[in-house]
Amino acid sequence: MGGVLYFIPIPKTDVNIVMKFSQFGNKFTKDSGITRLMNDLNQGLRTPGAIMLGGGNPAHIPEMDDYFQQILTDMTLSGQLNETLCNYDGPQGKNTLINALAQELREKLGWEIQPQNIALTNGSQSAFFYLFNLLAGRTEDGSIKRVLFPLAPEYIGYSDSGLDEGLFVANKPTIELLPNGQFKYHVDFDHLNISEDINLICVSRPTNPTGNVITDEELLRLDGLAQQHNIPLLIDNAYGVPFPGIIFSEATPLWNPNIILCMSLSKLGLPGSRCGIIIANEKIINAVSNMNGIISLAPGGVGPAIALEMIRRDDLFRLSQNVIQPFYKKRVNRVIEIIRRHMSEDRCLIHKPEGAIFLWLWFKNLPITTEVLYQRLKKRKVLMVPGHFFFPGLEHDWPHAHQCMRINYIPDEEKIEEGIRILSEEIEIAHREAEY
Repeated sequence: MGGVLYFIPIPKTDVNIVMKFSQFGNKFTKDSGITRLMNDLNQGLRTPGAIMLGGGNPAHIPEMDDYFQQILTDMTLSGQLNETLCNYDGPQGKNTLINALAQELREKLGWEIQPQNIALTNGSQSAFFYLFNLLAGRTEDGSIKRVLFPLAPEYIGYSDSGLDEGLFVANKPTIELLPNGQFKYHVDFDHLNISEDINLICVSRPTNPTGNVITDEELLRLDGLAQQHNIPLLIDNAYGVPFPGIIFSEATPLWNPNIILCMSLSKLGLPGSRCGIIIANEKIINAVSNMNGIISLAPGGVGPAIALEMIRRDDLFRLSQNVIQPFYKKRVNRVIEIIRRHMSEDRCLIHKPEGAIFLWLWFKNLPITTEVLYQRLKKRKVLMVPGHFFFPGLEHDWPHAHQCMRINYIPDEEKIEEGIRILSEEIEIAHREAEY
């Protein structure tokens, strides 16, 4: 006989419940650049005819999609996928991938890497949250330690990831003007101040949003400064070498025990796997493993299982170099051609595309801010991202930050062409308005 379900009636009430959040709750529930971007992207996906040039989703490269489909099929038939889905990994992450990746990096790059130098996280965003708050913020003696970005602009997702306010400080770049209406940012070492409250230097290579790749010389100099001040250097390598290898200039991979190197499976074409990789000294890895255990028990296992198969088949570096990098290189060159068909160099400068999946446009003489331009484009169903969101930690407002926009060059060329055409029209309208 089946049991009887009883329901307790809930009396109606007109009382409004006042929900009081903690300081943590208030900070992480307020509007931010990254949440506004994601909400706009979600709305755009549901808007017929919207031209999505603002998001960060990697391209669906047909060869890579087919490859992942075959790996998942093989893993299903062998029972490996079921084994992965039905078991927890440890808080450090899937040990079979960690062991294989450590060996791969030793053999192919000559790094002195052991399994105890690698931890996995549920995506790179989680890794940065861990690391920023592990190494910066309020200390036991009440002082505040901070993170230095030696080269702004930087990734929008860093901005609100600190538990404490004022966690970040940024250094403005020098700007090198290049032929063909391009420019490039460089670290301004003459004005780089590593004060006593700086406990971590962080740089992305290549950089989201600009596609900038700091040179080997700049990176070695930053590493030297970090070691001189006895603080770590964090390199965000989500797009970099050796994988996924979305770099179009010369860039030598770098790691030593004072460097925290963050990598990801997302830009291989697996953003849904939410798998970040941290390579660091044992103290950092032990700390991250403990944080994983407390916050999420363990990282997800499907992405690591796929990456393990790629290493076993000797495909991780090969596909990055022979499939992924050439695809993006060809695409970015085509989109630059499209931009130049609609906008001249005096209207739009383009940061030299050295990597990542974005183009960074500088409207040097624009009479309105790019926030206003963003709102006008949004009304015409074109979504890009205004530049001022990409300067976390910049202590003084900088007009340049309001003259730039980021676009994703991954969508279909027809949509990009239409989006750039509308962008060009809005820029011309703004200039005509300024003349009257």
